[in-house]
Amino acid sequence: MKSLAANGLFKNEKLMKSLSHGVLYVALFFLSFFMLFPFFWMLSASFKPDWEIFQFPIRWIPETFRPENFVRMWTTINYGRLLYNTLFLMVVITALQILTCTLAGYAFAKIKFKGSRAVFLCYLSTLMVPFQVVMIPQFTIIRSLSLTDSHAAIILLLAFSPFGVFLMRQFFLGIPYELSEAARIDGLGDFGIYRRIILPLSKPAIAALAIFTSVNVWNEFLLPLIYIQSRDRFTIQQGLRSLFLEHSVDFSGIMAGAVVTVIPVLIVFLFLQRFFVEGVVMSGIKG
Repeated sequence: MKSLAANGLFKNEKLMKSLSHGVLYVALFFLSFFMLFPFFWMLSASFKPDWEIFQFPIRWIPETFRPENFVRMWTTINYGRLLYNTLFLMVVITALQILTCTLAGYAFAKIKFKGSRAVFLCYLSTLMVPFQVVMIPQFTIIRSLSLTDSHAAIILLLAFSPFGVFLMRQFFLGIPYELSEAARIDGLGDFGIYRRIILPLSKPAIAALAIFTSVNVWNEFLLPLIYIQSRDRFTIQQGLRSLFLEHSVDFSGIMAGAVVTVIPVLIVFLFLQRFFVEGVVMSGIKG
C-alpha cells in the first residue's frame, strides 16, 4: 500500500511539473511574439508602398509587393558608403575597448595597489553622469584638438568604457590567484600573466564585451550627429535620418534600411551567443 501511495504521489508531482513547464512555455511564447511583433511589422512594411504601411487592420502580406524599396534606399542614401563607415567605427572601437577594458580590468582585479578600490569606484561612478552634462565640455575638447567632422572624434570618445572595465574586472576576479602566482614564480611579469594566462581564459567575457560594444556603436546616433557634418563620413543612423525629407518622409525606404541594418548585428550575436551568455553569467561570480 505504501509503495502504491508513493507511486501515486510521484505521478502527481510529475504531472504538476509538466503542467507548470507547459504554462511557462506558453507564457514565453506570447512574450516572444510581443517582442518580435515590431520586427515582423518592419519586415512587412519594407516591401510596401508608403500608403499601405499604415493600413488598419495590418496587412502582413503586402498587396503591392515592392522589393525595389531596397534598391531605392541603397542608391538614394549611398548605403554602401554608410555601411563601410559604420563597420569601420564598430571594428576599431570594439578592438580598442577590448584592449583598454581588459588592461584596466586586470589592473583592478589582480594588481594590489593603494587606493585601487577607491579609484575603481570613482571610475565606475562616471556611469551615473548623464551624457547631457558632459556633452558641451567634450565638444570643446574635441574642437580644440581639431577633430571635428572626423571619425577620430567618435573613436576617441568611445574607446574607453567604465561598464566594460567593470565587466572584465568581475570576470577576472573569478580566475584563481594561484594561476597568477604560479606564472609569476615561473618568471612572468604582469603583462605576461595578462597576455598568456588571463586573456586565454577570458574568451566568454571578451565575447560579451564585443557584443555590447559593437551593438552600441552600430546604433550610435547622437555622437555622429554632433561631430560629423560631411555626407561621405555619415554612419547608417545618420543616413536613415536623411530619408526624413523636408516635406515628406520615405517610410518604406526607412523600413528597408532598418531591415538591412539589423542583419549584421543579428549575425554577430548568433555567432557569439554561447560566449555572450557564459561571459555575463560568470562575470557575476565575485563582487
